[in-house]
Amino acid sequence: MNGVLTSGTAELAPLPRAYFERDALVVARALVGARLVVRPAGGAAAPRVARIVETEAYRGPRDLACHARVGLTKRTRTLYGPPGHAYVFLIYGMYDCFNVVSFAHGKGHAVLVRAVEPVSGLAADESTAGPGRLTRALEITRADDAVDLVSGERIFIAARDRRPRIAVSARVGVAYAGEWADRPWRFYDRDSAHVSRPPRRSIGRHGERG
Repeated sequence: MNGVLTSGTAELAPLPRAYFERDALVVARALVGARLVVRPAGGAAAPRVARIVETEAYRGPRDLACHARVGLTKRTRTLYGPPGHAYVFLIYGMYDCFNVVSFAHGKGHAVLVRAVEPVSGLAADESTAGPGRLTRALEITRADDAVDLVSGERIFIAARDRRPRIAVSARVGVAYAGEWADRPWRFYDRDSAHVSRPPRRSIGRHGERG
């Protein structure tokens, strides 16, 4: 399977491995506006397509907000694996979070996809703002951990169809990471109504500035 499909009049094809073989900080910005495509299990239903509108970069073991800080474990095996794969983990015992492994094997870099905007196969008012909500809407689960995003067989990412206006902030919900929480490593489409709206106090260590 070459992974190429048609959504409306647009042809969607998986981005190449080289796209993901870059620092998570580069990939996180580049992913805003890209299309996330999920083929439902069994293949009978139409694929779900959503535009990525919010991401966060996590940059390996030195980044104290990144899971890679604990080293190679059963949970982080995929994170430390080759780029271009899905890293899906559970938080708060109830929410699956979808991440894209980047940079290089063994580096522990990944990009968290925090929000998407429905394009097709989803209701226009579907709740997709927030990492747990988007995985529920797209039916991405921990069973998708380590899925190859380049093969196009189950989940893949296609190029942007337009250039977004990108805003930047500190990451959300990682105050425990100290000064690392204040790094401006969250990227979002300033024109999208589907970007998450976290409480200001949860952004960085001391809330969003400015």
